[in-house]
Amino acid sequence: MAAPHLPGPVGFVLGGGGSLGSMQVGMLRALDEAGIKPDLAVGTSVGSLNAAVLATGDSAERLRKIWSQMTRHEAFPGGVLSQVRTLRHTKTHLFPNTGLAAIIDEHLGEGSSFEDATMPLGVVVTDVETAEPVLIRSGPLKPALLASAAIPGIYPPVEHDGKLRYDGGLVANVPMRQALAMGAKSLVVLDCAFPGQLPDRPQTFAEVMMFTAMISMRNQAVLEAPVAAASVPVVYLPGPAPMRLSPLDFSHTEELSEQAYQSARTFLEQIAVNGPGLYGAPGLLT
Repeated sequence: MAAPHLPGPVGFVLGGGGSLGSMQVGMLRALDEAGIKPDLAVGTSVGSLNAAVLATGDSAERLRKIWSQMTRHEAFPGGVLSQVRTLRHTKTHLFPNTGLAAIIDEHLGEGSSFEDATMPLGVVVTDVETAEPVLIRSGPLKPALLASAAIPGIYPPVEHDGKLRYDGGLVANVPMRQALAMGAKSLVVLDCAFPGQLPDRPQTFAEVMMFTAMISMRNQAVLEAPVAAASVPVVYLPGPAPMRLSPLDFSHTEELSEQAYQSARTFLEQIAVNGPGLYGAPGLLT
């Protein structure tokens, strides 16, 4: 597969989406086969976890192995009764972030920091007081990653640098602006919110919530992608066909990864990059 020419530094932008982050494993595999390598990485929510693994020198294959071992119980510990007790006690969330903290320690190393990364790494969070995105680039990794993945109502907010932070996906689920601020001259976007497509009409409460979140995330990207593409090439990888799947469901990891790989591989075989512009799209394909 011939790699499209992308001026450097090339920034990989990894969006959020809970268990849908397994799509990025397949996308990274296709990019690796195409010879497209990142010079910097920036992520939001689960994308920040994947970006951190990528930026600390690990290969896409190692990331695949990590995801193949990931379980719902590990990331979201406890059953229904435990969730009720947690909500009654905290009044703000259903799950502790202890499981996520253990995942970070296991795969990135307890006490790891941004300074351990082999390339520039950015993690995006939402400031609770200002509702603005904040780009974190230095210091301990674990609190930044926990904050970036602190889905409101699911996980508790995290105090970082004296401020209360929530999931960066609230305001910058696909952090293209942040990658440009880090010096990227080309962007490769790994969006795991089924870019270019919409799921079927929601039929359950959980599907309604997912549909609502997906529309919000998509609209952010639809507005920001053309702005970024006015000055640099933005390669926006397509996602697989939508599935009826909760972002808390880790039982379809291999399927999502493989389908995302096939979609990205086909896309990369067909594109030719000729200067700034949007190659691919976050909105509905026409």
